[in-house]
Amino acid sequence: MFPRVSRRSTVSQICYAVLVLIATFFVAISCALLLSQAVRTAPNRSFVKNINAVVIGAAYVVLLVLSLAFCLKRRIAVHRRLQRIAKTFRTLGKNDVPDSVFLYMQQEYTRACLIAYEARPKDGFQEGWGRPGTKYAGVRFRTALLDTVRVIDELAHLVIPRHPPLRPHARVLHQFRFLLPLLSKDEDGLTPLHYYDSAIQLARQSTREPTEQEYIVGIRAAKEIETVLNECYLEMREGSSTDLSTYAERQSM
Repeated sequence: MFPRVSRRSTVSQICYAVLVLIATFFVAISCALLLSQAVRTAPNRSFVKNINAVVIGAAYVVLLVLSLAFCLKRRIAVHRRLQRIAKTFRTLGKNDVPDSVFLYMQQEYTRACLIAYEARPKDGFQEGWGRPGTKYAGVRFRTALLDTVRVIDELAHLVIPRHPPLRPHARVLHQFRFLLPLLSKDEDGLTPLHYYDSAIQLARQSTREPTEQEYIVGIRAAKEIETVLNECYLEMREGSSTDLSTYAERQSM
């Protein structure tokens, strides 16, 4: 937007300068022709004691002075008007404009707010995103699922310090295989890590976006794994505190 306005301003200034040069050229030509005509019609064919040449020259001098005065007056008037404009942003109030104008602005603003409110998606659905109006609104399922991998990896290293480093392209079932003994199995003999692995594989490899149900299964499995790891970490800290207190009691005895 701003480059276009700048180009328009430059073109306008160039056109104005060209117009002034053309007008000045024709005025100078007319002055020269009239002066030469006054010389040719004078008895002595000279500028000396030539009243016609004096009148023509004076007329053009007056024209030049009036033109400069008009341009200067216009420039001063524009400069004064620009000086009256506040340089800092200020919100218009009811007293700044006539009542009819303020009422019209208020109606247009209210109409724009109502249109923006009614235009918000309510029943729309975008593949791979949570539906508006639900607790998953604004959540992208693929990104949310993949973000849980790093969180679980950090918790796994707290519980198992020698846990293998995270490999971006390795399956989470293989990456977190040392966590399997800590996880409970369901009636099908599967742990939350198996469901989590399926969801992560879908988010990584599938060309389509995960559905809301697939996201729920994956994120629920991730929460279960995080809960188990947090409980294990807290038990480790409590055990360490108990050992330290027992050791301190023995030393005091």
